[in-house]
Amino acid sequence: MDTNSLQAFVAVAETGSFSRAAEKLFLTQSAMSKRILILEQQLNSRLFDRIGRTVGLTEAGRELLPRAQRILLELDDARRSLSNLSGEVSGTLTVAASHHISLHRLPPVLRQYIHAFPEVKLDLRFDESEIAYDNVLKGNIEIALITLAPHPDPNIHSQAIWRDKLNYVVATDHPLAARQQVTLEQLCDYPAILSGSATFTRQLAQLQFSQLGLQPDTTMSTNYLDTIRMMVEIGLGWSLLPETMTENSLSVLRVDLPPVTRELGYITHKERTLSNAARHFIHLLEQAAEKGS
Repeated sequence: MDTNSLQAFVAVAETGSFSRAAEKLFLTQSAMSKRILILEQQLNSRLFDRIGRTVGLTEAGRELLPRAQRILLELDDARRSLSNLSGEVSGTLTVAASHHISLHRLPPVLRQYIHAFPEVKLDLRFDESEIAYDNVLKGNIEIALITLAPHPDPNIHSQAIWRDKLNYVVATDHPLAARQQVTLEQLCDYPAILSGSATFTRQLAQLQFSQLGLQPDTTMSTNYLDTIRMMVEIGLGWSLLPETMTENSLSVLRVDLPPVTRELGYITHKERTLSNAARHFIHLLEQAAEKGS
């Protein structure tokens, strides 16, 4: 059993497709199929059921998957540990960042990092917080910059860097804009535009309403906050947006409750040895936190 076969197996299992797995590993589909066949012969077990275009794990495949993932993670960890001994800050650093952090928080840190460590090749991925979180948990990336989960997995290390105050906002000509104070009950009388129900930000918003037994009238949702801001600006509904995105084109509502805040920061896997490149990146992030950036 070799690591190439295990990588192929994990790629097919995670993508649910031989063709997508082949693209991910820069292989031909025939080469991918050959690697899986060799592994099945070595284990004397069929690992995938192929029904039409659908690929699913057999019972043996489901049993092997977590072990294969753990083996590959431990091999990567060993390589990083040995590489770190040189003290060099080089190689590839894979970082995922949410769209909001990428636009509004990350640029100063990123600019400082690329000037300080030009030998590092940055593999930047711009994902939703929940996708980036899952990729760190699976060991696919070293660091993710996201809206921190309210209840993280025990294997996730979270560190807050920035704190976002969230404001209830409407268009300047919205009926609620002229009111001195607004209740959540009154907000429920108007359409809401919020991020998707699975997002960490939506969970924070939902908490305030559920504590009062209320349910906002969410007629539209998207995970892109800049798109939500645009829809609020043209009067399609109210929303809960970071204070950094509040502009003259929006009216901030005074709500009779404590302000909602969310923590933005980085996450890593507790069992993963970080590369020197990742350690220095985290150092710059923590410097930003100390400066209140």
